[in-house]
Parts: sequence; structure tokens; C-alpha cells
Amino acid sequence: MKTVLALFLLVSPAFASVADQEITAATEAYRVAMLKGDAAALGKLYHPDLTYEHSSGKTETKAEAIAAASKPGSIAKNIVFKDPTVRVYGNTGIFKAKGDFTNAAGETSHLDVLMVFVKVSGKWQLVARQSTKFPAQ
Repeated sequence: MKTVLALFLLVSPAFASVADQEITAATEAYRVAMLKGDAAALGKLYHPDLTYEHSSGKTETKAEAIAAASKPGSIAKNIVFKDPTVRVYGNTGIFKAKGDFTNAAGETSHLDVLMVFVKVSGKWQLVARQSTKFPAQ
């Protein structure tokens, strides 16, 4: 049984659509840019109409989200996505995962993350992000 499961995990990415793979790559680019505080990379990745909602309920525009993510002293220390799923509907893609976000102070929030991408000029851009904190256990 373990061999079958291992084989499935190795082969299943081959069955993912190109769009699924592109959205997964865009999400990884987001993660890396956030960890570097890379305003230029986020500027390319974020759609002009971005709605970026934090688990606190605070909502930011593209400019506000970039400024907050790239501000010295507030750059994320770590971001880990678990159990991701990707769904694609034409030029719209949805990435959903559990995420552990560690802020600059070293505090980790365990979040349910939803990211919506749209394909513009052949590239996937983040148009909406929403997160909710998991209840304390």
C-alpha cells in the first residue's frame, strides 16, 4: 500500500494542468517575494485591483500591501503552505491552503488562506487574498 501511495504522489503532479502548475509557481513566487520583502516582485505579481485581506480583518490595496510587506522590520520570517489545492476556471485560478505565517517578531499565525489569481497578458496575477486564523487549540 505504501508503494502505491508513493507512486501516486510521484505521478500525480504529471496529471496537473499547466494552469495548475503556473498558479502553484505564482504562489511560490509570492512566498519568496514576501520573505525577501521584494516590492518589485510583488508589484509584478499583484493585480492593480488587488484586495488583500489579513486575518485581522484589515484590508489593503496593492500599494498598501506592497508597502507593508517590504517595510524594513516587518518582513515575514517564514511562510509555509500545507495541503494546497488549485482550481482553475478559464482565466481565474483559486489557490487554497493552510498556512503558517511567521512575522518579523517571530510570532506564527496558523491561517486558512484563499488566493484568487487572474491571467493577464499570459501571466497569473494575484487579485484577491483572504485569510482566517484557525481557532486556538
